[in-house]
Amino acid sequence: MTRSDLVNKLAERFGQLTQRDTEFAVKTILDAMSDALARGHRIEIRGFGSFSISRRPPRVGRNPRSGEQVTIPEKLVPHFKPGKALREAVDAQPASSADASRD
Repeated sequence: MTRSDLVNKLAERFGQLTQRDTEFAVKTILDAMSDALARGHRIEIRGFGSFSISRRPPRVGRNPRSGEQVTIPEKLVPHFKPGKALREAVDAQPASSADASRD
């Protein structure tokens, strides 16, 4: 599902909202989540999951072309851990319908 799919689904479900209002609401929520993660906060949505920041320590890698060693700096990356309800909902879906929904 893309952002535009989400906007369309919400606009259909809530007829009192215009497409523009729905787009603004989705953008505002996602921006607030991005800002919170950028500040190092943890986001928890009950029944869905939690977002946090994980630290990848610096390491030494190799340049695939020359084979020389390259220092890779530390990185902070977002991490998502699904909640129990989401895991159970996904697990309950038959595999054939999950494959069809990707198209």
